[in-house]
Amino acid sequence: MSRIGILILAAGASSRLGQPKQLLSYQGKPLIRQMAEVAISSGCHPIGIVLGAYGETIQPYLADLGIHIIYNKQWQTGMAGSLQCGLREILMLSPDLDAIVLMVCDQPFVSPRLIHQLISSYQALNYPIVASKYAGILGVPALLHRSFFPDLFALQGDMGARVIIQQHRSRSLSIPFAEGAIDLDTPQSLEILEP
Repeated sequence: MSRIGILILAAGASSRLGQPKQLLSYQGKPLIRQMAEVAISSGCHPIGIVLGAYGETIQPYLADLGIHIIYNKQWQTGMAGSLQCGLREILMLSPDLDAIVLMVCDQPFVSPRLIHQLISSYQALNYPIVASKYAGILGVPALLHRSFFPDLFALQGDMGARVIIQQHRSRSLSIPFAEGAIDLDTPQSLEILEP
């Protein structure tokens, strides 16, 4: 079986929201724990979560899950730095990784089924990128073959994997995920988390 890891980016300060989005309650638990449990249920290994802002506050909610907590001390430099910090650590744990699934902490409707779709499509159809499609874009969660790791390490500032996916759209397979467009960046957006 392919060696596929998962990296969850959760280092941001949620400045527009005014509180750590990682700790918003969703289905009776902090959002970051929900995302971690989705990753665990995928069967991928290793799983890493990159923390930065509020890292010491968030870490206890993940401590018993047996996943790798990665601290990005330079989290203020943007998403690229967190992605690279996390990927570097994951590759130290598993140097022969075939591919990585990239997730973020503020897409509450990501399910184990979606992650399994990314992985099974990658294995069956041999696309080097399998990305979620929503609001007319291809984005995360997304699976990228190791041949794109150098591209990920070349990103700068607030650029994320979406840039690479767009550059290689002809080599990317899309999986429909309409709920991926829901963004938890403003206090108004939190209404979707309420039962």
